[in-house]
Amino acid sequence: MSGRADSDTHPEISEADAVQAAAVRDDADDTEDAEDRAGDEVENDGEGGREDDGEDDDESDAEDEEEDPAQVARRARWTASGAGALLTLAGLAAALLRLTGPAPALVPAAYAIGAAVCALAAFLGSRGRTRRALWLLIAGVMVMALGDQFD
Repeated sequence: MSGRADSDTHPEISEADAVQAAAVRDDADDTEDAEDRAGDEVENDGEGGREDDGEDDDESDAEDEEEDPAQVARRARWTASGAGALLTLAGLAAALLRLTGPAPALVPAAYAIGAAVCALAAFLGSRGRTRRALWLLIAGVMVMALGDQFD
């Protein structure tokens, strides 16, 4: 099914999109004007320092609240996936190093099992299951640490 189904847009939808785009432009202009005014209103006290009236804190809080939830979720997925992949590689490298040394067989096995748990966490993190991924990362590192105690 390639191609566009209908090239004509219903007039009500076109008007609503135009009104919404105009509102977004107006909000952006208001924000820029407010930032300019805030920069002009900074006062110096007698000692050369800046006087804090708390207005900047309100602006930064408003910016934090307006952060896109999709962007937050995307960042959480990337963090979980990246941490899982990094810990997986570290666990596999430790398992290979311990396998070549005089350590008991339980030590490289624990590192490999911990790396597998971290790999599962990376997979779940990439699928959006970031809370489960966090707990699996913790469990994987704990398995690796427990295996290191047998050395």
